[in-house]
Amino acid sequence: MTRVSLRTWARALKQQTLVIYFVARNPKTPWPVRLLALLIAAYALSPIDLIPDFIPVIGYLDDLILIPLGLAWVIRLTPPDIVESSRAQAQRASQKPVSYPAAAFILVLWLVLLGWHGRWLLGIVHST
Repeated sequence: MTRVSLRTWARALKQQTLVIYFVARNPKTPWPVRLLALLIAAYALSPIDLIPDFIPVIGYLDDLILIPLGLAWVIRLTPPDIVESSRAQAQRASQKPVSYPAAAFILVLWLVLLGWHGRWLLGIVHST
């Protein structure tokens, strides 16, 4: 697989994950499909993997096999009109501009909270 086709495949996978996210949020989606869609989208977007990526070859199997299969399964179980409206929502959402100052603010906020939490934990450890 060439670098360009790999990049295209990754973009398509990201777009499909966004579609699944909107399928899960649609109130017309049957609740078992909503639950499955939420689980698949959360797993696809989560930094925590079933099989850690640092394990050679096997570490990427979930990204290459499980996520695409889960996405396809949700699409197959979802009524076509909901899939189409979710695709339209995902398309609109992916065209919105990214706010780098907002992302930087959130990152700094997380770092401050982690630092505060770390100091709090160290205080507990040292006091016992």
